[in-house]
Amino acid sequence: MIDVGQDFPDFELHDENGQLVRREQLLGSKTIVYFYPKDDTSGCTAEACEFRDSLPKFVGAKVVGVSPDNTKSHRKFVDKYQLNFPLLSDVEQKLSGALGVWVEKSMYGKKYMGIERTTYLLDENGVILKVWRKVKPQGHAEEVLQAIG
Repeated sequence: MIDVGQDFPDFELHDENGQLVRREQLLGSKTIVYFYPKDDTSGCTAEACEFRDSLPKFVGAKVVGVSPDNTKSHRKFVDKYQLNFPLLSDVEQKLSGALGVWVEKSMYGKKYMGIERTTYLLDENGVILKVWRKVKPQGHAEEVLQAIG
């Protein structure tokens, strides 16, 4: 599992507009990359809207959301909630798999694979400064903001 002090892995994923986004585009400022399970579900919507509302306080930092949903789903989610940051589509779990956040989960006794809600804070060079695992959506944006200082 990739952790604090290590480089965030290289990746190429499409955003909600179908534009290709690479790791290099995150460099040059602090970046919050948060992984969430599914567009337009209660917890994921709460988390996205908190990041949306807090974004002006993240002075000089970028926020990027990542889920296994496709770009069309991301476009609807962005439009419905006026999200002001990109959402990357990790349909094949390449990035989430490389980071170890694509895990076996269980609900009502049924096992399935999915995203473990996780957030990474990266420095200007793409090195991981902090990791939040098994994130609770409510209040998380404020928690990240406190860590940035």
